[in-house]
Amino acid sequence: MRRPRIRRPRSLAGQLFAMQIVLVTVVVAGCAAFAYVADRGQAGEAARREVTAAAVAVAASASVREAVHSPDPAAGLQPYAERVRRDTGVDFVTIMNPDGIRWTHPDPARIGERFLGHTGPALRGETFSETYTGTLGPSVRVVVPVMEGGRAVALVSAGITVDAISAEIRRQLLALLGVALGALALGGAGTYLLNARLRRHTHGMNATELSRMHDYHEATLHAVREGLLMLDGQHRIALINDGGRELLGLTGEVIGRRVDALGLPPALTDALLAEEPRVDEVHATADRIVVLNTSPVSGGERHGTVVTLRDHTELQALSGELDSVRGFAEALRSQAHEAANRLHAVVSLIELGRADEAVEFVTAELELAQALTDEVVGAVAEPVLAALLLGKAAQANERGVELVLDPGTHVDDGLLPPRLPARDLVTILGNLVDNAVDAAAEEANRSAAEVRHARVTVTLRTEAGPGAGGSGGELLLRVGDTGAGVAPELMEEVFRRGWSTKSPGTAPHGRGLGLALVRQAVRRNGGTVSVTGSPGGGAEFTVRLPLHAARPTEVPSTPVVRTGAPS
Repeated sequence: MRRPRIRRPRSLAGQLFAMQIVLVTVVVAGCAAFAYVADRGQAGEAARREVTAAAVAVAASASVREAVHSPDPAAGLQPYAERVRRDTGVDFVTIMNPDGIRWTHPDPARIGERFLGHTGPALRGETFSETYTGTLGPSVRVVVPVMEGGRAVALVSAGITVDAISAEIRRQLLALLGVALGALALGGAGTYLLNARLRRHTHGMNATELSRMHDYHEATLHAVREGLLMLDGQHRIALINDGGRELLGLTGEVIGRRVDALGLPPALTDALLAEEPRVDEVHATADRIVVLNTSPVSGGERHGTVVTLRDHTELQALSGELDSVRGFAEALRSQAHEAANRLHAVVSLIELGRADEAVEFVTAELELAQALTDEVVGAVAEPVLAALLLGKAAQANERGVELVLDPGTHVDDGLLPPRLPARDLVTILGNLVDNAVDAAAEEANRSAAEVRHARVTVTLRTEAGPGAGGSGGELLLRVGDTGAGVAPELMEEVFRRGWSTKSPGTAPHGRGLGLALVRQAVRRNGGTVSVTGSPGGGAEFTVRLPLHAARPTEVPSTPVVRTGAPS
């Protein structure tokens, strides 16, 4: 059984083409009809003016007046009337006496016969026109009196037949039809080309399909959590969804603005302006870490760029926590390895019968380890910070770097407000210490011939603010090192994604996210971060976080940068 064929609705371009063809046809036909009616009226009026002019001229002629009083008026007037008829293009010029007897006629056989038509108004001295059927058929004629002494001594009639007027109208109508057909053909060709272009741009879809696609388009834009941007050929924003606005921190009207006028970080702006595709590039904005992908839109020429953004902030934070856990595990492994070495040493001393020396060795090791723990726990009662510092101290010691606490370090337990997340503290302090240890160790290895001591100094304390007593104050975190330091001209670059002093090959996944994450965590909690020179010759980073219970205030996207000696 043959299945019935379901006819697909005509495309939008096809519907518009049919409508435009009908519209063009109606317009051209209407214009042609109007022109025909107007030309017909104008042709009759033009014929009336023409015969009036001819008749008035003949009636005013002196030779006509002389011939009227001659013994044989017809002999003198017939040649003159025929000459005027030929020169003016009228169909007849008839000159008659007041009784209507013809003296002239295009057909000489009709001379002497009575004029067919009305002459009453002319005998009263009036010039009038009428349409009347005479010997030549229906004609538009005018009758003019030849006046002498206040009375009509002769009458002059000139006329054009209706057939001649109709023939002229037919000629004009043929020309009008030619113009109308040309206009119709030109309009149809233009409509076809226009709709062919529209069909290409709408891909042959009809109005219902386009409306449905628009609804799907709007629903998809608002439903997708990832950021989506469409840039035109001049790198202006043509489309952006809610996710894109949130990830880029854009507010207000941004459609039509160039991406380099949005105040985005330079690296992210360069990636958006790039002509070549970008795949899974990690960039830091003021508040987030985003993964960017770009793909050019082209169809013979570049039409723009499609940009997708994914939020990498939480994943990066979790990666940082995982790195911290790995660091702790590595520290425990190192401590276990050292403990095993010490245990072997103690066992060997006992086997050699030197128990007193074994006890002395064990006691010294315990006192050294306990002293570090007591120092950290006594100065930093906050458990998260204390645990972080103990783990970082073990890692630094394994790399030959001494991690020390500044004598002014003191943070009581429970002093930090609940709104200050432990994750952010770990992100801030952990990244600063890691960078300081790396810098100090690298500088020590570079200066090994000078036997330079690598050290990282950490300062943590609370300081009273304008509203001390529970409503003010701030937490101070300061990390200094004995590394190579940061050049003054680079101090504005250190907090941007991708900046690092480490060798490019030391990290397979790239460098430069640590300080960007530090700045984001500080900004989220309403604080400030700055970099200066360290007394040890390296760099010193200072973070100030407010302890009051108010909501974090917005801070400028550019970090505070100071040069000179640390405060």
